[in-house]
Amino acid sequence: MKINTQSVNFNIDHTLLNFIQKKMDKLDLFYDKIIKADVYLKVENTNDKENKAFEVKLSVPGDSLVVKKKCKTFEEGVDTVVHILERQLKKRKQKIRRQTI
Repeated sequence: MKINTQSVNFNIDHTLLNFIQKKMDKLDLFYDKIIKADVYLKVENTNDKENKAFEVKLSVPGDSLVVKKKCKTFEEGVDTVVHILERQLKKRKQKIRRQTI
């Protein structure tokens, strides 16, 4: 899967990029027709502890899934978003199976 990553208000390091790639590659196990993923990382200038916004736009044939999450760390955001996308992809796959029966 092709992953495009953009960071706002900071420079992203290679360890975080590798972590995101590794986690997002696991989504191929649940739905093999994923075209690409656009990942947006943003550090907001607030006093809140949860000031890191993580957004993923996942392109699948005929649709796109968007998940946004604010967390304390980007790693936590990646884990949460990947878990949410897993559930959405499983539901989508079941829906397609029901339509073909």
